[in-house]
Amino acid sequence: MESVVKFLKEAEVYYLATTDGDQPRVRPFGTAHIFEGKLYIQTGKVKDVSRQIHANPKVEICAFKNGEWLRVAGELAEDNRREAKQSMLDAYPSLQNMYSADDDNTEVLYFTKATATFSSFTAAPRTVTF
Repeated sequence: MESVVKFLKEAEVYYLATTDGDQPRVRPFGTAHIFEGKLYIQTGKVKDVSRQIHANPKVEICAFKNGEWLRVAGELAEDNRREAKQSMLDAYPSLQNMYSADDDNTEVLYFTKATATFSSFTAAPRTVTF
């Protein structure tokens, strides 16, 4: 999982795909953090993406850097604990301008049933599960 987070941080931006009914929705994200051995992302509960994840937790993310791309497919589960939220905010201090571990908006979610696939046009795909 460390190689997944390293790739996502080096890429800086990844794209998260959700569904809204039968319509796919994709948007850029930038948070990727390991807490208690799980891969976490962060969003706001007031956003459509949060509503979409709660309606259907199956998501996929995709990032690209230096001719290689990473896709992570899995399900997201919410972690309401203050410790999890604070860990994310400590890892991304710039979020502290908009979010707090004690507000009703900050949401951290972790991957379950995840499969990450590293791909390129020059090498065989490599898969990591967590």
